[in-house]
Amino acid sequence: MMMRQPACGVVLAGCLGAGPASADPFSDLAALPTFYADATMKTMKPMAGFKKAWLALSKHDRVKMTKACNDPAMRKSHAQFCANVLALRGAN
Repeated sequence: MMMRQPACGVVLAGCLGAGPASADPFSDLAALPTFYADATMKTMKPMAGFKKAWLALSKHDRVKMTKACNDPAMRKSHAQFCANVLALRGAN
């Protein structure tokens, strides 16, 4: 399980085109799997579960995720995740 969390960050960094020197807002978030219903991180939790995971994050992490999801490339690559993030942007 501990191996999966760093791997998720690497996968997201690759999807976002982030290089090693790039600041990927998702790479250091161990809580990222809590937004998904399955271990493969392919099935998003229903909005109630997503919101619970969202509110469990620090305000700093929520701001970083919201900024990343405001980037059109990020929204395209992670459409469902970012749609939920942007829908909850007022939930602090």
